[in-house]
Amino acid sequence: MAEIKKHWYKEMSVYQVWPRSFKDGNGDGVGDLKGILEKLDYIKSLGVDAIWFSPLYKSPQHDYGYDIADYKDINPEYGTLEDFKAVLNAAHEKGLRVIMDLVINHTSNEHKWFLESMKGKDNPYHDYYFWRDGKQPGGKKASNNWKSTFTGPAWEYNAALDQWYLHLFTKEQPDLNMDNPKVREEIKEIIRFWLDLGVDGFREDVITFISKREGLPTGFPIPVACGMEHYKCGPHLDEYLAEFRKVTDDYDCMTVGEAPMMTPKLALRFIREGAGQVLNMMFNFQHMEADCFMISWIPMPFNLHKLKAAYDRWQRKLYGVAWNANYIENHDQPRVISRYGSEKYRVESGKMLATMYICQSGTPFIYQGQEIGMTNIRLDSVDDYVDIQTKDTYKLYRKLGLPHKAVMKITNRASRDNGRTPVQWSAEANAGFTTAETPWFAVNPNYKEINVAAAEADPDSILNYYRRLLKFRKENEICIYGDFRQHYKRSGKLFVYERNSQGQRMLVVNSFTEKPVYFEAPQGFDLSKGELALSNYPVADQSINSFMTKPYETRVYLFK
Repeated sequence: MAEIKKHWYKEMSVYQVWPRSFKDGNGDGVGDLKGILEKLDYIKSLGVDAIWFSPLYKSPQHDYGYDIADYKDINPEYGTLEDFKAVLNAAHEKGLRVIMDLVINHTSNEHKWFLESMKGKDNPYHDYYFWRDGKQPGGKKASNNWKSTFTGPAWEYNAALDQWYLHLFTKEQPDLNMDNPKVREEIKEIIRFWLDLGVDGFREDVITFISKREGLPTGFPIPVACGMEHYKCGPHLDEYLAEFRKVTDDYDCMTVGEAPMMTPKLALRFIREGAGQVLNMMFNFQHMEADCFMISWIPMPFNLHKLKAAYDRWQRKLYGVAWNANYIENHDQPRVISRYGSEKYRVESGKMLATMYICQSGTPFIYQGQEIGMTNIRLDSVDDYVDIQTKDTYKLYRKLGLPHKAVMKITNRASRDNGRTPVQWSAEANAGFTTAETPWFAVNPNYKEINVAAAEADPDSILNYYRRLLKFRKENEICIYGDFRQHYKRSGKLFVYERNSQGQRMLVVNSFTEKPVYFEAPQGFDLSKGELALSNYPVADQSINSFMTKPYETRVYLFK
């Protein structure tokens, strides 16, 4: 068995806060730092060890914080830098580390660097971004055919300069020119600023996009993300990440990258432990493609084989040489119970999904509301959604000829706004999220049944199961450092795996269906000799080696 290097970031679990929807502390309808401070004890009570904050920085909020106007200040809607320091200090006092979102592929078009860059071609900030002359004067044609990763062209014309600037995301998010050493120095100063303030690490947004191929050549003509072959893992990516790693190496911190189109082989290029490692972990999307073709906006029937194959690849290929970052929900994903589980069996499937991923090797990340089993919201009109990607994709699908009803069905299922509805704290008005008459975005109507207060009062709630599960992980190193071996590989209904460490064994059984499925312990396992450590149903006889599963049943057996 491979020898695993132990480290605090491997043993921790992380709670992700999307600030705008977490808790409103000042009654204006928008989540803020005062609301976060108010709920720190709740976060601590889950058994997590760290908080990852989605962007808190000053931003015009075109992409809800991922368009940064000032990297060293807090968005006024959320509070002040002093408010952040109060949250940081209180979190540290409670034993919680704090991880910031680092968004350096692009800025806001309201950032002072970009405002300066528009003043003229001779302005020292002009080369902070990718400004290019068009193929024809007068803004008739951009310099290449690249498309945004959302929808539409990746270039925006500026008539005053008679030039175009590159934006791989919205036009309000111009891409930084990381080839300019002055830009990299700015980034390193930003990293030092937050680490000196006391934060404990960074989640690095679309980090594999920061290096573009010289000359920005024409891309393969596809409708969305045309040109990606020229900026995904570009020619100087390793070099630039190594520069940033030299800064973080001066601190006791961790880094986790986020990268579309990521595979285990490619991830190892960045996270393989030893010389040359530039990131500690890497988020990937492959396990989130079990009910879609690459992105949630191209839906397909849920396929457990696809999910298991993705986990199997990452678990086996990284074990002993690198570390996984495990998640099933975040701010960019619809709610997982509505995708991979069952709203009919919400509690049972919510517990099963938690067990399925938290008992694997890697650091678990839990997204706000996931721990109480929040579900997708279904809105009647695209005008009721606020996410720019949702609105742009709706327009694209309608332009392609899809009827409104069909596109709304996809939107209800796929929109990122599903994960951005206010956290449901209680059955009070607006789910206890705000005292304002109207919150910034719609509250899911099921808040009267699904909320933290109700979950706290129910010993069998998803919330209390998460607490038991995270406690179990902390108390059993096999759940952190054990290896991974899958069983029942051909099953389209069961996801079963074992883990082994220092003579101990663990067997994890997960049913992905409401229908009964016959389960028999894999060869070499005698359930009568194991401890049933976790389950989402009462088990009358724990010694029976075979049984028929209940809807979305999960069991964890420990053999010491």
